[in-house]
Amino acid sequence: MNASIYAVHPDDFKQYTTTRLRELFLLENLFLTDNITNVYTHYDRLIVGGVNPVTKNLSLLSYDALKSAYYLERREMGIINVGDAAAVTVDGQTFSLEKKEALYIGQGAKEVVFHTATKGNALFYFNSAPAHKHYPTRKVTLAEAETVELGSLESSNHRTIRKLLVNSVLPTCQLQMGLTELKAGSVWNTMPPHTHDRRMEAYFYFDVKPAEMVCHFLGQPDETRHIWVKNNQAVLSPPWSIHSGAGTSNYAFIWGMAGENLDYADMDAVKPENLR
Repeated sequence: MNASIYAVHPDDFKQYTTTRLRELFLLENLFLTDNITNVYTHYDRLIVGGVNPVTKNLSLLSYDALKSAYYLERREMGIINVGDAAAVTVDGQTFSLEKKEALYIGQGAKEVVFHTATKGNALFYFNSAPAHKHYPTRKVTLAEAETVELGSLESSNHRTIRKLLVNSVLPTCQLQMGLTELKAGSVWNTMPPHTHDRRMEAYFYFDVKPAEMVCHFLGQPDETRHIWVKNNQAVLSPPWSIHSGAGTSNYAFIWGMAGENLDYADMDAVKPENLR
């Protein structure tokens, strides 16, 4: 399945109904059986996608929106496994990925194949951004990630951040990806919030327990809105928007960014007392 989402001006955003907000920012069905889902966004041309090979392996093919001979002719890609252990083959080299492990694929890779899981269900979440040069394809394990703990149980935001595909771990053109896991008893992510006008971001929520939900906050700090999100759904965040959330239980999410600045710490902090 292929879809496109256009960029939104913050002044227009203020007028949107709940239905319109969900249409323009929420990605509800990323995993379709035996399909690769591509959502081409006009936020830094990031593609957000999901792959669910169940009965057959799936090859990554270019499609009309890319106008390219092959998918990664002018792009790089980051993949994080959010399902059972499975493999990805890139130009003949096979990489086995356990859950939460990542794979960076550099610009110019011609053949990418997503394999079914030996046991269970293979779910690959990916982001792809335009690239100006080739960097080597590389798997990144959780042990290789740059890992930090932030927050506290007292403030309901005790969490572990794993920076998987960032420039302190490996070189990329503009794509950055990682995952954050909330500890039991903590529900808030990215609080206090921030914006970063140099890049956009996408949040993919997973390991959300059955019947639980996450309330994702977006919008300019003085004009916020919210979207209720289920397991394995993603929300787009324009450069002018905060991106924060609170769940009815603890959960995990993948953050992916694209834009002109690879400095992870490039953030414009917002004090909670200034939120509206």
